[in-house]
Amino acid sequence: MHSPAAKVSGYIVLMIVQIIFLVLFWLFVRYEKTAMPPALGTEDAGSANEHVSKYPQFQDIQVMIFIGFGFLMTFLRKYGYSATGFTLFMAALVVQWSILMKGFLHMEGGTISLSLENIIDADIAAAVPLISMGALLGRTTPIQLLCMSIFEVALFAANEYLALNVLSICDCGGSITVHAFGAYFGLAVALMLRPASDQNEAGKHEGANYTSDILAMIGTTFLWVYWPSFNSVLASGTGAERAILNTFLSLAAATVTTFVVSALVSHENKLDMVHVQNSTLAGGVAVGTVCNLLLGAHGAVLIGIIAGTVSVLGYRYLTPWLTANLRLHDTCGVHNLHGMPALISAIASAIYASMATQNDYQSELQDIFPAMVGNNGTATKFMGGLGRNASSQAGYQLFGIALTLLIAIGGGILAGTVLKYTNFRNLQKDEQHQDEQYWEVPALENKEE
Repeated sequence: MHSPAAKVSGYIVLMIVQIIFLVLFWLFVRYEKTAMPPALGTEDAGSANEHVSKYPQFQDIQVMIFIGFGFLMTFLRKYGYSATGFTLFMAALVVQWSILMKGFLHMEGGTISLSLENIIDADIAAAVPLISMGALLGRTTPIQLLCMSIFEVALFAANEYLALNVLSICDCGGSITVHAFGAYFGLAVALMLRPASDQNEAGKHEGANYTSDILAMIGTTFLWVYWPSFNSVLASGTGAERAILNTFLSLAAATVTTFVVSALVSHENKLDMVHVQNSTLAGGVAVGTVCNLLLGAHGAVLIGIIAGTVSVLGYRYLTPWLTANLRLHDTCGVHNLHGMPALISAIASAIYASMATQNDYQSELQDIFPAMVGNNGTATKFMGGLGRNASSQAGYQLFGIALTLLIAIGGGILAGTVLKYTNFRNLQKDEQHQDEQYWEVPALENKEE
């Protein structure tokens, strides 16, 4: 058990981090022009209203991050306080840190501009350590989560900058830069923190009960309903509407497929609640990178079917194999919900990029594939385009996911090594997956086994 002094020192560190954020905001962050009062005699409401018009989607993403992710992780029967509470804590921390980290990469005149779009970007970034937290759920301390999140978000911001601004890949819904990065970073940390070979069995509290599974379905439902907003909020033009339509159809197809495949592969052909809670969402991840492309309704449905199938089979066969053979405990199965569907999305992006032409996308090509602008077979310097052809763009899409995997796994191994072999205290087997380590739990709950 942690000593009271150790816990107090940990929370003091958390407060110090918040104060450091305060100083950095004071020194570097300033409101964007659209958030400032216009000068006397001028009218500049149009630009401001354009930003504020995204507030409904911002609310949707808030619900996904703070309610969806939080409640999805309440399936552990004695870890509900931590699942929802630490989600709130980590998201609040990461939103601030992400504004700073992304801002440092796009500074102008030594200042970071603050607008609603920056907050939306930061909210999306908050999903990254929450995905990683899912792989480690119940097996880390708050101070470990803090340090992991600080390092991970810095690495995520750098990788996203490389992928979007240097490689100029298409990743509208963040399946490559958000889902793949968060999943494989978390899995790499989990691999480094894996238990000894004689302690590889499931923990005493590592499981669900009827009530906790119902609570987790609340998270699933919120995520399902609002996922189109997550994928479409950064899209522009008619691509935003396509992102909504494609995401919805992919989610629907993945859901139907999940129920069918779950019944086929589960014991006695009964539905498995783990599949329903998670694999029904795989379509939203798998369509993310390509959600604003010209998939056609059939393309979105096909991606959803593939994602639902792969996700269920991953939960049924791959996760147990990883646990038994590599001692890799993926508590929430993020490899099946975020990792493999993100790989599907990256492959789909290469396929659709290879078929992209200016005749198809017209003026929107510069927003979706800026490096191909004006390129219908002849290179051009129009609008700063790099003159790539479709095949080259497809190659860059694959290079983007390869680079993301390399940085995420390498960073996760480094973070896991630091958490395991330095002065961080690791939870013992009998301390894992229970709230009473860090929360005041009602006495009746404390007596339950």
